[in-house]
Amino acid sequence: MDGEPRNMELSVALEGDARHVAVAKLAEEHALVRKAQAGDRLAFEDLVRRYDRDVLRLATNLVRRPEDACDIYQESFLRVYRNLGRFRFECSFYTWLYRIVTNTALDYLRRRASRPEDQAPLPEAREDAPRDFFGRQPETRATANPEKQLLGREIGERIQAAMEHLSPRERIVFEMRHHQGLRMRAIGDLLGTSEETVKNSLFRATRKLRACLEGIR
Repeated sequence: MDGEPRNMELSVALEGDARHVAVAKLAEEHALVRKAQAGDRLAFEDLVRRYDRDVLRLATNLVRRPEDACDIYQESFLRVYRNLGRFRFECSFYTWLYRIVTNTALDYLRRRASRPEDQAPLPEAREDAPRDFFGRQPETRATANPEKQLLGREIGERIQAAMEHLSPRERIVFEMRHHQGLRMRAIGDLLGTSEETVKNSLFRATRKLRACLEGIR
């Protein structure tokens, strides 16, 4: 019994320390943003270094093609540089940056969909590629047998091809929900739409993918 109060006190203390660290990081981040807004190039470069890997990873998750992700990465930071003066500190800088990357990816997918002749060929499925959303891909590591490896590559190629049948918004919503793990409301906030619209887009995306992947076990 005597240990319970001490454990509670420790838990409260740790939570307090975590909040203090979070507040300190946010204050440091905002100080950098203000310097960058005032024209401090080094401060802007510091912001880029802090989030460049996150931005590239997010872009890759959204569009899947590394070459497209690099284009989105560059375009996103260019938009950040041009619009930094509009940041009003109503949210964290990363949330604002996340919205820019998401919208840049959405614009990119729309342009690509309107010019199918410009689409790059689908990359070959790698053995370490993420599992599909049904979670039914067979084992594809080096220890798996050759038949399963071949089947895994074929499934990966079909999944990538199936994603091309989604509209840009459906694809973004699907990727953000199933690969980023975001909630419906958060996706709606990032895309500037309602939670109900996000649910409808996700429903359509899932239905299309199920139809394209019918027969995969």
